[in-house]
Amino acid sequence: MISVLWPGALGIALMSFTETVAAGQAFARKDEPAPRANTELFATGLANIGGALLGAMPGGGGTTQTAVNISAGARTQLAEMVTAAMTLVTMFFLAPFVAMLPQSALAALVIVYSFGLIKPIEFHDILRIRRTEFSWAIVAFAGVVVVGTLKGIIVAIIVSLLTLAYQVADPPVYVLRRKPGTNVFRPQSPEHPDDESFPGLLLLRPEGPIFFANAAQIAHKIEPLVREAQPKIVAVDASGVLDMEYTAVKMFAQLVKRQSQHGVQLWLIGMTPRVLAIVQRSPLGQLLGRERMHFNLEIAVTRYLDDPATRDQP
Repeated sequence: MISVLWPGALGIALMSFTETVAAGQAFARKDEPAPRANTELFATGLANIGGALLGAMPGGGGTTQTAVNISAGARTQLAEMVTAAMTLVTMFFLAPFVAMLPQSALAALVIVYSFGLIKPIEFHDILRIRRTEFSWAIVAFAGVVVVGTLKGIIVAIIVSLLTLAYQVADPPVYVLRRKPGTNVFRPQSPEHPDDESFPGLLLLRPEGPIFFANAAQIAHKIEPLVREAQPKIVAVDASGVLDMEYTAVKMFAQLVKRQSQHGVQLWLIGMTPRVLAIVQRSPLGQLLGRERMHFNLEIAVTRYLDDPATRDQP
């Protein structure tokens, strides 16, 4: 029995939490602080624990109920007390009359008050800014309409998690160029044909955490770029790498050894303190030494240009 009820209870809790957060974000006034999902979840959980001790039904925020309250002019917690009082009156005195209303009429009331929550202009804005999130919005909207609120929300969550997992597992690796007359390094682009490159020096920038799921993919992206550019030094800007697991450190160590066989050095640039500490404790730090780790790209480029001997080190 528990195994049967558990998925349903979990689904109801997920739906209740999602609606609570959605209602808070949709109806928060401009002069109010933005709702925080974790705080809302914690408060709802405490309220339900207290309600369980008193035999109350589980509580949570509701978008349609909140829409009705807002339309009626609700501004304070007094509105909830009035709602509770009217619920009691309905249960004890009006229930026989409400029961005579067809469900289609009750559904029409919900639709009328909820219609204002649908804002088609926001779909256009999402599409104009980022297509990936537009697809998430369409999946969520279609899921709720076709299979219901709970299942639609679950479908949208699964799709978004799969998309995020794919993005993390396949991070970009950019070839960098320097904007003329500045110390600004940006990805190579046809829009900036005058950006500076340096013969014999390949500047690369991976982004995001590097761990077991994407370390090999990053290596597969770096090696073709090295073969194409035929540099003496590959400077990897790690300023966008928030974390580096053991698998990633091992991958870079293997990359250093393979490239050194072809006379190519690898430098690590701009590591965060966390990543730098990890590298220094690993064999990779011993392979690189201090001379192949630099604070930023400008220092690395200056050293490369001012000290040609660095290009000839084994």
